[in-house]
Amino acid sequence: MSEISGAPGGSSLPSMTARLSLKRARYLFDTGDPSSVFVPPPDPILQTRSKDRRRRLLQRSTASALTSPKHDDHASRSSHAIVAYSDTNLSPGKHVSKSLSKKELALVSEADESGYNHQHEQNAASSSDGGGILVRSAHDRASAMHIPTPKWHAPWKLATVLSSHLGWVRSIAFSPDNQYMATGSADRTIKIWDFPKASVGADQALKLTLTGHVSPVRGLAFSDKYPYLFSCAEDKQVRCWDLETNQVIRHYHGHLSGVFCLALHPTLDILVTGGRDAVARVWDMRTKIAIHVLAGHEHTIASLLTKSTNPQVITGSHDNTIKMWDLAAGKCFTTLTHHQKSIRALVQPTFEHTFLSGAADCLKKWQGKDGRFLKSFTGHKAIVNAMAVNDDGVLVSGGDDGSLHFWDYQTGYPFQQAQASVQPGSLAAENSIMALAFDLTGTRLISGEADKTIKVWKQDDAASELSHPIDMLSWRKKCIAESKQRF
Repeated sequence: MSEISGAPGGSSLPSMTARLSLKRARYLFDTGDPSSVFVPPPDPILQTRSKDRRRRLLQRSTASALTSPKHDDHASRSSHAIVAYSDTNLSPGKHVSKSLSKKELALVSEADESGYNHQHEQNAASSSDGGGILVRSAHDRASAMHIPTPKWHAPWKLATVLSSHLGWVRSIAFSPDNQYMATGSADRTIKIWDFPKASVGADQALKLTLTGHVSPVRGLAFSDKYPYLFSCAEDKQVRCWDLETNQVIRHYHGHLSGVFCLALHPTLDILVTGGRDAVARVWDMRTKIAIHVLAGHEHTIASLLTKSTNPQVITGSHDNTIKMWDLAAGKCFTTLTHHQKSIRALVQPTFEHTFLSGAADCLKKWQGKDGRFLKSFTGHKAIVNAMAVNDDGVLVSGGDDGSLHFWDYQTGYPFQQAQASVQPGSLAAENSIMALAFDLTGTRLISGEADKTIKVWKQDDAASELSHPIDMLSWRKKCIAESKQRF
């Protein structure tokens, strides 16, 4: 210890170089007064290399900022600066490091031709306690953030309007062969349409009208295995219709209030329903026995999803929460509380293991396995009643004010906004989207509205990337603004 703490003329100090290890440098600076500690002269070779390296980083960051935003990570790395402690008694341009703590390390360097020393002095003067700081400007943070490039989608336009119901159209479903479309309405009827004819507005498109419910029909689902159609309504009833005889063959009794949503399991003969009694009931399709009663929500269950992989049941409620259920145990294992408004719509794509929830505050994207929050889709300033997504990645959300927003599902880019118009003779207040569904091909969008009509939308074949380009400037500003928010 006496050898290393002596005067500069000690036996071991002349052999020390500028490349001291962190442990040895800390020990040397902690032994006494920093002003009396011997600091070895800088190595001119290392000093020259440091200047050249900084000059190269500066040139590289400038070139990448002018050419492409893909190289923002180089610019962000070059924007970092470590400021050393300074002493007013020393001559300008020279710095000496004070005693180092376990989490701090000072760099001792001199000024070079590129002006780094001047920037260091400004940063050191701006710090309140005179300590070393890591400097990174807000512009560099924005440029270093990854901006996803949206996929281009053609805009959608109204193609056909179908008028047959006498009440709000609340539910839409398609048969497995895409040949038939079923719609449920507040007029207590279910109508079966020949979809190829209905999509072009041809005559004889309406094939059948099923009656039996005594309240608005809120949910419909075709079976993939059997010629069955399942329906639920606000009269507490869940029914199974045989489409070969057009009669009700099963009733599922158990709900204590109106049933608002319905879904079939993709692989098992299981039916899941949710309603105003704040529970989701799991039914055996054949025996009509309630397998599970999924209780836990505090308000109406307005939407639900079923999947073949865990979690096999996802419910969204008016209590602003989403619950993910273990179907085998009949228990909830995750509750998502990010929303601040009632969740009225849930949708999941077929090309990735995620799902989306819609509420009056925003749309939120979640990881399908564990419910991890991924992204918020902001901009739809309305109560979102329905959503739909196709295999091309086009997401549509329908609002209570008749607004339709079209999004890129991968990035959340809103590429189109449309406003549905009421049919002649209807009130302006009936301009509301109540149900949305894509056909199995994904080329036709069906909307059920409060003006008692069914509208068919299709993509504009004449549109191109030149006529309807992606607005990257506004998209970049939106991404930067959303990056500063937590959810």
